[in-house]
Amino acid sequence: MKNTSTIRKKLSADEAATLTATLKTRFEKNRQRHKGIEWEEVAAALKAKPEKLWSLNEMEMTGGEPDVVDHDRKTGEYIFFDCSAESPKDRRSLCYDIEALDSRKENKPEDNVMDMAAAMGIELLNEEQYRALQLLGNFDTKTSSWLVTPPAIRKHGGAIFGDRRYDHVFIYHNGASSYYAARGFRGALRV
Repeated sequence: MKNTSTIRKKLSADEAATLTATLKTRFEKNRQRHKGIEWEEVAAALKAKPEKLWSLNEMEMTGGEPDVVDHDRKTGEYIFFDCSAESPKDRRSLCYDIEALDSRKENKPEDNVMDMAAAMGIELLNEEQYRALQLLGNFDTKTSSWLVTPPAIRKHGGAIFGDRRYDHVFIYHNGASSYYAARGFRGALRV
């Protein structure tokens, strides 16, 4: 993962326009993900919070294909999830968190899920969000995605992940220091 402390966290006008056009096209192509939500409302929210475009661009550039999946009526925020068919390709082969990464004596991956998500300005999906995503389509049929792990599991060295196999969504556990070429993570962003 790139060192985000030296990266500008704002898109140029051209970058913002290109990303917004990509998001609009995806939104219109996948209307089943956001019934009752109109693009003009989402576009207005993005315009009001341009700093969120940087995080959406990070999601896009790492293969996440972010799309609107919900609208929080209490806060007025639109919720984006990574909606790529498989776990985002440039966010794989990562262990769960810094503690897990530091515990590896050899063959350490480049980064960890929790730090990478934070650097991107997004949150890791939890189990409830992952199950909600799976109601919108078939995701992770060949890959898997790390999920926010309850502290009671993490304190024993474990972490959870999900996938879809046999037309069912499964939530499993693994050692938090493990990493696989087919396991990445999906994020959420509120705009």
